[in-house]
Amino acid sequence: MENGFAIAGDYMSAASFLGISGLIALFGYDGMLYSVGFLVAWLVVLLLVAELVRNCGRFTLADVVAARMRERPVRIAAGTSSVAVSVLYLVAQMVGAGSLVALLLGGTSEAARAWTVIGVGALMVVYVTLGGMRATTWIQIVKAVLLMGGTIALTVLVLLRFHGDFNALLTTAAERSGHGKEFLSPGLAYGGGWTARFDFMSLGLALVLGTAGLPHILSRFYTVPTARAARRSVVWAIGLIGSFYLMTIVLGFGAAAVVGTDEVRASSAAGNTAVPLLALDLGGGAGSTGGTVLFAVVAAVAFATILAVVAGITLASSASVAHDLYASLKRPHPNGKPHAKAHAKQHGQGHKPHTKAHAKPRSEVAVARLAAAGIGAVAIALGLLARDLNVAFLVGLAFAVAASANLPVLLYSLFWRNFTTRGAVWSVYGGLVPAVLLVVFSPVVSGSPEAIFPGVDFQVFPLQNPGLVSIPLGFLAGWLGTVLSREQADEAKHAESEVRSLTGAGAV
Repeated sequence: MENGFAIAGDYMSAASFLGISGLIALFGYDGMLYSVGFLVAWLVVLLLVAELVRNCGRFTLADVVAARMRERPVRIAAGTSSVAVSVLYLVAQMVGAGSLVALLLGGTSEAARAWTVIGVGALMVVYVTLGGMRATTWIQIVKAVLLMGGTIALTVLVLLRFHGDFNALLTTAAERSGHGKEFLSPGLAYGGGWTARFDFMSLGLALVLGTAGLPHILSRFYTVPTARAARRSVVWAIGLIGSFYLMTIVLGFGAAAVVGTDEVRASSAAGNTAVPLLALDLGGGAGSTGGTVLFAVVAAVAFATILAVVAGITLASSASVAHDLYASLKRPHPNGKPHAKAHAKQHGQGHKPHTKAHAKPRSEVAVARLAAAGIGAVAIALGLLARDLNVAFLVGLAFAVAASANLPVLLYSLFWRNFTTRGAVWSVYGGLVPAVLLVVFSPVVSGSPEAIFPGVDFQVFPLQNPGLVSIPLGFLAGWLGTVLSREQADEAKHAESEVRSLTGAGAV
């Protein structure tokens, strides 16, 4: 149960609390796609990933793949993709923090938003470097309880405002949105021509498949003692997350009905401040004691949400840098094998150098702490650039990259007997590189008024989310790499990892 709360805490980010409600307040029916996609994704995790990953790995996604491949190239590829996904995910949290504090300070001062992003980044680095996994787990649990409490309170207040009549809530939201009945029908955000429809499919695909490739979610399964506990964790998480996303629908339409779509857009063009504005109005409006208190509580919950998620992602990505990239690149064993294998041999053959074996984990911890600071700095810089984008939309991009780079290699490793090292490396880079490039050359970065760089236009790819193209490319690259590889798949290693993944025999 604790781990289920921690997983839910990791997953229910600023994108969920601030972003989805904002998108529903702006676009009605089409904004609900995020709620549905984020939740349905957990069925993929439960059916295909949770138990098998728990049995096969120890710390990171790369452990699962490296179990039956040549370790070094696989770890470098998986570590690189994990860091890329984590940085994209972190940017969304930074943007949420900036929007929130600008609202708290009573304006949209650019300097205030910039300093907020920097402050949140610095706080998270302190959390992760000093606290580690145990501290981060408890932050997630406390934050999950706070977030659920705050969301339930707001949902009850919205329903009380409309005397429990959900139909009246939707009708009022449609009237105050300025779009009438179109607000409650598909097509407001994704109905303008074929490009928008393909964008809709791309986003749906990314949301449903992305969760199973998120490094900070996968690393949560290693914190439980058994595969059964991993499954039960996901069941608890699905219950919490499902009820939470149902409530975000009420909050989104509530913001449109109570605050009004125009007011939400005036405060934040991307809709990131819809929930705090709703809380202010439900408590009695601006200047009232009740409004001020409820607004403060919601802002505090949102801030705790951002800090907790940021801590979890930074921990997972810094662990990946230390455990995968550093161990593979910086400290190769003289005979070309990574230290981890060499240590196992040394211990097995009764060799003496225990000092090296114990030095390695210590140095990995030091590298992880440095990596946390470095990743935090990159996320802060990108967060300052992307501060006018919706946070749920930004997370959608992270999900697309995770589904393109991490999911194909994970599924192939678990289920394809003939999968080879080249296939694994091609699968990761074949999904990661196109996903990142397509985002760079999409309307998100240039060529549109809402872009990060609205003044320039190097847009080539018409879709805002790359998932529809990059996810199949990741699977195709893995298949091609395996078919064109001269290396024979190791049958014995596959059999060993298959038995271990299904039964838990030999799992740490």
